[in-house]
Amino acid sequence: MKRMIDMYPHDFQTASTADEIESAFNNGKIASLIGVEGGHMIDSSLAALRMLHELGARYMTLTHSCDTPWADAANGEYPNGGLTDFGIKVVGEMNRLGIMVDLAHVSTATMRQAMQASAAPIIFSHSSVRSICDHERNVPDDVLQMLVQNDGIIMINFYNNYVTCKDTATVNDVADHYDYVKNLIGTRYLGVGADYDGVPRTPVDLEDTSKYPNLFAELINRGWTDDELMDVAGRNLLRVMRKVEQVAMGIQNQPPQEDWIPEQDVQNVTCRSTF
Repeated sequence: MKRMIDMYPHDFQTASTADEIESAFNNGKIASLIGVEGGHMIDSSLAALRMLHELGARYMTLTHSCDTPWADAANGEYPNGGLTDFGIKVVGEMNRLGIMVDLAHVSTATMRQAMQASAAPIIFSHSSVRSICDHERNVPDDVLQMLVQNDGIIMINFYNNYVTCKDTATVNDVADHYDYVKNLIGTRYLGVGADYDGVPRTPVDLEDTSKYPNLFAELINRGWTDDELMDVAGRNLLRVMRKVEQVAMGIQNQPPQEDWIPEQDVQNVTCRSTF
């Protein structure tokens, strides 16, 4: 990522804070952040988590499609019953470092337990609404309600099978997810999490990033205000990121969490071929 940014300095600008994102925007560049999609990448080592933070990573998805020894994914297996004690330590260390806790891909139990454990707002970087599309990768209503107390954000996924539970979808179907969250908890908790680099099917009129205006046009047609759209387009995520940074500043004088994972927490991880 850093080499790519260096190759195109007129287009990209590295960002690791909310202020740096705004600086890139003001410079007419694309703010480029580093994230980690899958807690398996730290190999149950909090030292590895700290090193990824040193390299610039500012969010980590607790699981991908595979379970980790300390957190369950949304794959129907659930060997841990959500988060283990070590998984709670991972969340605590992410809070201390200022790494956003991402709950896309995790099981429902992991969602609930991570939100209860986190001192900072969480993100769903690319997830949709389960009440519209009953897929375990999507977020149920009670967890959406928890976002209000947590002050986090759900960034709606555009993958057809998470939007309509079918192979086909349209921009109108995606807008339905935005309307649902707005009507349930408000626009403060919404963002855009298209997942274009990870799925084989995208909605009609939302085939790639050039089609983002189609979504906002549809929301305007549904009565959304400019202020609400600006929140969805980025201000909500900046708010979450700043709060994560503030929480980290308040607890960084605490010692790091222990690096070992208790033997009783080690489970056989499971994985299905899901997005």
